[in-house]
Amino acid sequence: MDRNIHMENQFEDLRAQLHIDCGKCCGLCCTALYFSKSEGFPSNKKAGKPCPNLLSDFRCKIHSQLSQEGLKGCIAYDCFGAGQKVTQMIYSGSAWKTMPPDRAQEMFDVFIRVYQLHQILWYLIEALSLTAAQKHKNELKGLILKIQTTVGNSPADICSFDIEAYRKRVNHVLKEAGDSVGESVGGNKTGKLDESEYLGRQFGKADLSGQDFSMALMIASDLSGCKLRGTNFLGADLRDTDLSNADLSESIFLTQMQINEAKGNKHTRLPDWLERPDHWK
Repeated sequence: MDRNIHMENQFEDLRAQLHIDCGKCCGLCCTALYFSKSEGFPSNKKAGKPCPNLLSDFRCKIHSQLSQEGLKGCIAYDCFGAGQKVTQMIYSGSAWKTMPPDRAQEMFDVFIRVYQLHQILWYLIEALSLTAAQKHKNELKGLILKIQTTVGNSPADICSFDIEAYRKRVNHVLKEAGDSVGESVGGNKTGKLDESEYLGRQFGKADLSGQDFSMALMIASDLSGCKLRGTNFLGADLRDTDLSNADLSESIFLTQMQINEAKGNKHTRLPDWLERPDHWK
């Protein structure tokens, strides 16, 4: 599967901005979001309430013990760079701790919306790099520019932006891009299964090139040793999916969060822009 190298280089810096930099954030993910202990977080926590393990300097008191404690939710989470964007750029380095309650709540709301927009931006950047999707180039560029403009606006403008209407436009072009890639690699002709049929499924080291797993529930499925060239993982739930010895180097629409919540090993091949999690053995 070919990628447009020129586009890859052009948006390399933009993609880099979507990688997390917790040192430049004021603990927004640990405060703004709702936590559920059943989903691998330290305890049930209401949105807007700081995690009990958040220190005064916004570091995590138990960060080095997350694996031992089985806190999969904390290990997997990735904000797509929204934390540092909101803290450093939109609020000029200010922290919610120093703000009146209504202003702090506004910051939390902005963080959640910028997170959603950055996640969409991640997918759009990749779509623009796909040779098979170049017929959508102008539309993709327009959608990217819209996000860049929106997250550069005031908090009020960001909160009033109609994300759902925008997401519908994005979903259409991403589906077209994914289908184009699947066709270009001679994708799986059997079509998509029922969502429930992917749960815990053993794929037996199959060649799944071009398969469309978008939005599939693949919890605890076994993709170990599989060939996944041009395989579409857009929004797929990969919690505890076994990726050991699998080749995902040319899979599409993978995120760091999906990789973080899956299982893998040193032989798992990933796209260059994703990092091998420390907890993979």
